Amino acid sequence: MHIPPLISDLAVMLITAGLITILFKKLKQPLVLGYILAGFLVSSYFPFFPTVVDTENIKTWSEIGIIFLMFHLGLEFNLHKLAKVGSTAIITAIVEVAGIILCGFGAGKLLGFGTTDSIVLGGMLSMSSTTIIIKAFEEMNLKKQKFTEIVFGTLIVQDIVGIFMMVILSTISVSKNVSGGEVAESLFVMILYLVIWLILGIYFLPTFLNKTIRLMNDEMLLVVSLGVCFGMVMLANALGFSTALGAFLAGSLLAGTVHVERIEHLSKGVKDLFAAVFFLSVGMMVDPEALAEYAVPIIVITIITIVGKLIFSPLGMLLSGQDLETSLLGGFSLAQIGEFAFIIASLGMDLGVTGAYLYPIVVSVSVITTFTTPFFINAAPGFVTLVNKRLPDKAFKKLDRYTSPEQAENEKDSEWNLYIKKYFSRLVVFGGIMLFIVLLGLHVLEPALRPHMEELTSRIVTCIVIYGVMAIFVGPLMNLHNNLFTSLWLKRKSFRLPLIVLNTIKVAVVAIIAMIPLGSLFQIQPIWLLFVVIAVVALLGKYDGMTGWYLQLETRFLRNFNELIIEKEEEKGGKQMWLHDKLHIISFIAPEDGNFLGTSLDQLEWGHSYNVYVVKIRRGSHTYILPKGTETIHAGDKVYVIGEERAIMNFYKLIDSEPCKRMRTLREFMDSGYADVEKALSVCAVKITGEEPFAGKSIKSGNVRKQWNCMILGLQRGGLPIIMPNVSMIVSKGDIMWVIGSNNNVGRLASEFSEYIEK
Repeated sequence: MHIPPLISDLAVMLITAGLITILFKKLKQPLVLGYILAGFLVSSYFPFFPTVVDTENIKTWSEIGIIFLMFHLGLEFNLHKLAKVGSTAIITAIVEVAGIILCGFGAGKLLGFGTTDSIVLGGMLSMSSTTIIIKAFEEMNLKKQKFTEIVFGTLIVQDIVGIFMMVILSTISVSKNVSGGEVAESLFVMILYLVIWLILGIYFLPTFLNKTIRLMNDEMLLVVSLGVCFGMVMLANALGFSTALGAFLAGSLLAGTVHVERIEHLSKGVKDLFAAVFFLSVGMMVDPEALAEYAVPIIVITIITIVGKLIFSPLGMLLSGQDLETSLLGGFSLAQIGEFAFIIASLGMDLGVTGAYLYPIVVSVSVITTFTTPFFINAAPGFVTLVNKRLPDKAFKKLDRYTSPEQAENEKDSEWNLYIKKYFSRLVVFGGIMLFIVLLGLHVLEPALRPHMEELTSRIVTCIVIYGVMAIFVGPLMNLHNNLFTSLWLKRKSFRLPLIVLNTIKVAVVAIIAMIPLGSLFQIQPIWLLFVVIAVVALLGKYDGMTGWYLQLETRFLRNFNELIIEKEEEKGGKQMWLHDKLHIISFIAPEDGNFLGTSLDQLEWGHSYNVYVVKIRRGSHTYILPKGTETIHAGDKVYVIGEERAIMNFYKLIDSEPCKRMRTLREFMDSGYADVEKALSVCAVKITGEEPFAGKSIKSGNVRKQWNCMILGLQRGGLPIIMPNVSMIVSKGDIMWVIGSNNNVGRLASEFSEYIEK
């Protein structure tokens, strides 16, 4: 029986790799280098060893190896990790990548490389090795050090930059030149599709897995996971992007599910096999003659890489506000290039964008810097001591004024940082969704309608559908009544102009997107029509039914997105206890000069505008629990207000009162013995069975307030807490509903439902 060359080639490759990696393990060297050496031994450049014959099939296997490497990188790239990456990691990565790209470009031009090759060279040199750094930190027991968290955050941002570089290479390969407009357009399209597929993936994928996981054994889950991976690879390829991007995106989607550890464990063996083949193929392309020919460029680029990273990485950390010691320790850890550079080099060569000579140069530089990495990590503390001794006192004072050892914590507490993060995330997500709706309507819906009706009618129907669906997302995009916006608005008057400008940008984004269908379908773009379109879309967005439908979508999305966090909280025993600690309750005596006196609660709109609610007013011998909207506050009244901590702090600013030294949580308030007082407030949680008269209805139409005189404080859906839900939110079967009211009314409501949980 004839054995295909691929089988004999794999036998030679894997046996050689196995023996070499055992040796490298014994010598305590990175296994990646062992694979590269094994690949060189079985290549045609080393005739003293059995040589691989079927190089084309091995190349295909190595491409599959890239897919699996990127898939597993995505599995470790939980989107929550990206959300937690502070400004330090972002600034460090930007400074380091920009600096090294410039150095690499300059070195390439000096060495006689072409413009494209020089740019790509700089990009490859900017990618540090996640694998090598993690291995070094583990062996040196440094993973729990403060600077390592910054290093890992920087690596995440570098990986994102690497993804963008692969998109740029794909664009250049199609256009055969570097066009700023085409690259910008390609990046914009990539971001748009990335946002849309992440949203759709997070919405559908965890739900699908949760509903089918009981039917799956390990084999089936592995097949489904790899099916998702290769499906996204095909989609990315169809859209003109690299297969690596599709694999990375598939891994990122699965990383947010509660099944990620099981998927990672099941696919690890497959990944290790194909990744080994990829690194073997890297070694097979190492030509000794090319190395000798390019010895000078290799030495020059190695020196530039190490020196450049030792300068720009610490500089980035210093500019972000980190202290000198943390900056130097973190910067010295990043002084190498790694496996991502191999992937970029391989892609550039396969697409015909870069010269073949870059590949062996990058591999050689990577091997050298891999060996030097432990040396620089070990040398960093000594260098810190040397700098502390030699640096002038004036320089120390300047650094102390600019930097802070607690910078990583300080940046987490900044309201502006939080607001800006949420602002741009909402702008990108909702703007992307609305633009996708427009493109879908223009390129899918309108052509589908055209054969069945007159052309003008099809265009009108398309516009109506586009604007109707867009309207669902306008309100969430604007989101003017969130606690962060209110806090900044009330904190300083100087903050109000920037807040107005930022919200004007949101309006402009909606306006531009809303004008696309009119301009595309009817070629009309008068300015006055712009305001009409915005007004119509905004009015549609206020419709209760539309708001309720959006809230259902958002709840499902947030539940899936936070699936891992929710599971961990439930494992800690926090399944029904979230409300007590999230909500705070305060009381204050209404002053004689309060500007809110004599105004009805409905007119004050504290709930709508500031997310705080008056739950009790005590006036002399009279007590009003959950007072009606027509009720007013009088001087001397004792008023009880409930809300989240930030909302309560905003409320104190609103009524021009000093906040109490320690606000009580709802749990502390109820545990204080207050609930035993006559006419006291009471809280309970009820699980919705679906038989209740308000089940399946919005909070507004369910009439819980009118029928039982109780207020819904929150819902818990699949472990996801929804605090102070919008009145358009639909109460669904399986929800845990938290209500507040008088002892009698809460007891009456609880007694009518067998699924009463606690009081």
